[in-house]
Amino acid sequence: MAALMYFMIIRPQSKRRKEAMELQRNVAVGDEVVTVVGLHATVAGIDDENNTVLLEIAPGVNATYERAAIGRVIKAPTAEETAAPEAADETPQVIEQGR
Repeated sequence: MAALMYFMIIRPQSKRRKEAMELQRNVAVGDEVVTVVGLHATVAGIDDENNTVLLEIAPGVNATYERAAIGRVIKAPTAEETAAPEAADETPQVIEQGR
């Protein structure tokens, strides 16, 4: 019973905690992040000594947060993703329903 509890509950929680700590450790200035409460911001500075990050929540508005408040890092779009997509056929299609 204890082994089942370990593999079903404790081990997955430990793995998620380690992944979250790794994400928070690897955050860099300029990264787009979302805090655990849903605030979208850009990392403006990092204070390793106090384990805090300075987040720009609006242009010119900065706030200091604990690193643990970072819930996820938003992937910045690559140059290929921001390039204009190829022109698609814009002709509307008529779908007929069977009667």
